[in-house]
Amino acid sequence: MKRVRVNEDIRPMSEFRTGIASFLKQIHDTKRPMIITQHGKGVAVLLDAGEYEAMQERIELLQDIQTSIGQIEAGQGVDHDQAKRTVLNRIRK
Repeated sequence: MKRVRVNEDIRPMSEFRTGIASFLKQIHDTKRPMIITQHGKGVAVLLDAGEYEAMQERIELLQDIQTSIGQIEAGQGVDHDQAKRTVLNRIRK
């Protein structure tokens, strides 16, 4: 996901309401999120659907990596040679 450009991607709710179609086009074209404000405070973030899905996939991958690190630190890991033998044995069957 691309970084927010403060002068282009932060809009008040009133502006968003009146120009929703153009803002949706901007989000689709730039792939940048848009922050919607109300009374000067951020209340929502609008993302391109594809960018949202990609972000979810990255989060899941990072969670898997963190789980793996925890398992290795707890001594539940398998060394490279053992993993290689296990995989090769499964392939041969």
